[in-house]
Amino acid sequence: MTEAEHGIGTPDVDDGAGAPAERPRGRRRVVALMAVAIVAYLLDLGSKMLVVAKLEHHDPIVVIDGLLKFEAVRNPGAAFGIGEAFTVVFTVIAAVVIVVIVRLARKLYSLPWAIALGLLLGGALGNLTDRIFRAPGVFEGAVVDFIAPAHFAVFNLADSAIVCGGFLIVILSFKGLDPDGTVHKD
Repeated sequence: MTEAEHGIGTPDVDDGAGAPAERPRGRRRVVALMAVAIVAYLLDLGSKMLVVAKLEHHDPIVVIDGLLKFEAVRNPGAAFGIGEAFTVVFTVIAAVVIVVIVRLARKLYSLPWAIALGLLLGGALGNLTDRIFRAPGVFEGAVVDFIAPAHFAVFNLADSAIVCGGFLIVILSFKGLDPDGTVHKD
């Protein structure tokens, strides 16, 4: 291992209380981020392919009577079908999120942050794939949604990954854990 991987010779980081804290030790968590992103993306892609092949243009499948069903829906908008006229904007936002996560990965030393960002990356890639490759056209494609709880919006596994990743980021932020592995107290 190099000195930098052991934290030797790296500058100290101020922990917010005026005292320097050691830089996090160990390898960057890029591999974990990528593994989580790939799994989330493949699960989303596979589920959407299955829904399009087996469920689209068919009756919904009732999973739990009155509570949950699987129903193929094409959503050109964002959550809850909001913003159907802004499909291109959502495509650009997803692309920007992906670029930001990839850039942040260079400074990533926290496994919980790697998992959270991996979920966001996999989900963003899943919905971006739909926006680029599905009808009605490039950058205007409608996302395939199919998980339909009663009295709630229809969503997909990419949406679930994004929400779980975002929720984890909120928790990590409240706990004071930074992506570089340092902990700050405000």
